[in-house]
Amino acid sequence: MNISAFTFIRNGSIFGFPFVESIRSVLPIVDEFLVNVGEGQDDTLERIRAIGDPKIRIVESRWNDRMKAGGYVYGQQKMIAQFNCTGDWAFYLEGDEVVHENDLQKIVDACRTHLGDERVEALTFDYLHFYGNANSYLDSPGWYRREARIIRNSIRSYAPDGLFWHVPADRGRVSRYPRAAHTGARIYHYGWVRSEEEMNRKSENVQKYWSNNHKQIDYREIDQSIIREFTGSHPATIREWLPKEKGIYQANPAHVLTRREKKHRLMLKLERLFGLELSKKHFLPLKP
Repeated sequence: MNISAFTFIRNGSIFGFPFVESIRSVLPIVDEFLVNVGEGQDDTLERIRAIGDPKIRIVESRWNDRMKAGGYVYGQQKMIAQFNCTGDWAFYLEGDEVVHENDLQKIVDACRTHLGDERVEALTFDYLHFYGNANSYLDSPGWYRREARIIRNSIRSYAPDGLFWHVPADRGRVSRYPRAAHTGARIYHYGWVRSEEEMNRKSENVQKYWSNNHKQIDYREIDQSIIREFTGSHPATIREWLPKEKGIYQANPAHVLTRREKKHRLMLKLERLFGLELSKKHFLPLKP
């Protein structure tokens, strides 16, 4: 059994992505790591080359900046990397996502267990979305709690944007999310831990690919009730990168809830009352 990993990145240093730490976190369990590096204005390519691991294969690309609908350029760049993967499984990891070393064997075991079961088209991970600092994460149906990050590399699949996959069905006339089993492992998502300056710089650059206007991001303008304290350990590769603040992140106490936040508060109440899980899922869960 072979496992490929892949990602795409452009101007990763300018936008504050911990992409080196992300790549390093899964190198021990993959047979190759495909990195699609977009032509940019910083040292992203040099930093990836400096990792110096023979498993890393780099593809250089140029983004189509005229493609500004629905984030499709992200799907395009994701698939450039995926199409170069040669393993039985293709493990997609975004530049701000990191895997804990304690979960590596779980991932390998899940890949091996489901390799012969053609029903399983993808494998999922639980998510920890860190916010504001390294001690705080978000618990809300507005932030996906589980997502597919490994796809069977022998099936037809494509990405309409960078986040998820579609699998053609009914002779290609329609598509659906992939059928997925759970790895039992977590993805540690650190995108909202980088500085506000870096996050706003990234937003100013990427919102155009969704035909959206950039809105200034202020971390403190969030519903405090969804912020939880993290008491576990962070992956070893990310620890030096993390900010050193103590305590749980404190939002603006005068924050006025948006309509979306009010909706998610109601959904949280329903989850607790009825034992539901209402976050968005870009996969079709298979029963064990």
